[in-house]
Amino acid sequence: MVNPQKFTNKILFIMVLPIIGIVVIFLLSGIRIAQEYQRSIVFRLGRFQAIKGPGIYWLIPIIETQQKVDIRTRTVDLEQQETITKDSVTIKVNAVLWFRVTKPADAIIKVANYNMAVYQFSVTALRNIIGQHTLDEVLRERESINTTLQKMVDDATESWGIKIEMVEMKDVEIPEGMQRAMAREAEAIREKRARIVKAEAELEASIKLTQGAKEMEGSPFSLELRRMQMLSEIGIDNNTTTIIMMPTEFANAAKSFTDMVAKK
Repeated sequence: MVNPQKFTNKILFIMVLPIIGIVVIFLLSGIRIAQEYQRSIVFRLGRFQAIKGPGIYWLIPIIETQQKVDIRTRTVDLEQQETITKDSVTIKVNAVLWFRVTKPADAIIKVANYNMAVYQFSVTALRNIIGQHTLDEVLRERESINTTLQKMVDDATESWGIKIEMVEMKDVEIPEGMQRAMAREAEAIREKRARIVKAEAELEASIKLTQGAKEMEGSPFSLELRRMQMLSEIGIDNNTTTIIMMPTEFANAAKSFTDMVAKK
């Protein structure tokens, strides 16, 4: 004969077993894992609840949802932009931008697509800042322009929980006609410098020659030594014809003798 108590317990076990299984499945379905470089933005019935991760955590199934955010530094290649400088020269510029998310909740809640938002604002800022500088400034002051551009974009994206770490202009493409004009200008500057150096050298040489002449004027012996040195330098070349000049004393004596004969 069947024991009523055992039969009842068996019925209860059969009824409770599915419930236990459902509960276990319910609990397991809420388990989530975030990587070390990820943060999970948790929403409960549509409202922001918490930031979870990295590691394992649990969400209330159906009631709570999540959005994961990568907090690593990202690289954005700003495509080539054609823009006009302050001195009305059309150039093409591209750049690279590095940024990371510092406040994951703000990056999800305050802007719809922070990647696209950062890109679009950076491109616009790049065009604007190039328009505020002349071509020479763009070519010479890249570091200054990079710093200004970084600060401009960082100030705008700070409220989105995003930090702009660095901005670098890669290439500046100048029209071919402008390149030829710049080459001619650079050549003219080099020629000007060469002429200035030559003129300064000639001035210094003339000053030294004047000083030497003054020294030899007071010492006829030094003048004769200089003449002898010139003769030795001229005689080095075998193909030259050397004319020997009479020393000053001989010339003076000859002149005195001539004057004395003429008086007689």
